[in-house]
Amino acid sequence: QVQLVESGGGLVQPGGSLRLSCAASGFFLDYYAIGWFRQAPGKEREGVSCIYNNDGQTYYADSVKGRFSISKDKSKNTVYLQVNSLKTKDTGVYYCAAVHDALSIQAMCVGLRVVDTVTWGNGTLVTDSS
Repeated sequence: QVQLVESGGGLVQPGGSLRLSCAASGFFLDYYAIGWFRQAPGKEREGVSCIYNNDGQTYYADSVKGRFSISKDKSKNTVYLQVNSLKTKDTGVYYCAAVHDALSIQAMCVGLRVVDTVTWGNGTLVTDSS
């Protein structure tokens, strides 16, 4: 059974950092794309970053470029999102998502769009202390 579990969220001061984790089980990351999305209260879920694990290609929303970094650890079957220089607008529930068909990978990674075929985790909350 494909499953994703996010962790690492918490209360952070503006300008602070944290690392979010997305632990995958039931499948191996090599042939999947893993995306990070976030959703603030009252807003739609938006794409933040994506990594296509076959070739390691990474993608970022313009709003997080230079501040966020996505990476993977194959030995732990886990994808990370390093969040630096946190801004208030970065707060919300962060979800990771997995897809493995070519069209969904194109949509989720290149377009950073929510696609119907994803497997979602339950999310981890990131809030700032302002």
